[in-house]
Amino acid sequence: MAKSDQHELRAVIDALTDTEVASLLDFARYLRDRRPVAPAPVPEIMEIPRPEHESVINAIRRLTQTYPMLNRDTLFNEASGLMARHMMHGETSEDTIDQLEALFKSRYATWQAESSASP
Repeated sequence: MAKSDQHELRAVIDALTDTEVASLLDFARYLRDRRPVAPAPVPEIMEIPRPEHESVINAIRRLTQTYPMLNRDTLFNEASGLMARHMMHGETSEDTIDQLEALFKSRYATWQAESSASP
């Protein structure tokens, strides 16, 4: 808003009664609230290539950076189960990382569907 408009608005407000100022404020809020809200930008995945001899921990870090929009709490709960199978049951790193990638891709697809369904 231009300085001259600010000064004029201030002068108008100063000339109003308290009741009129309250009405003016209500109207200003009405104008602000009826504007359409711009949709939040959809974060995109950051394709980070899978390195050749990647550890499971580094894969989790990479996938977390690749899909920053996903809820980490629920993902880490499932990822820790895959990590435990790798550590305790001898599942190979490659198989565990494949499963982690599938998990993150699945969660991303769910997130996309939910994001496009909500207004």
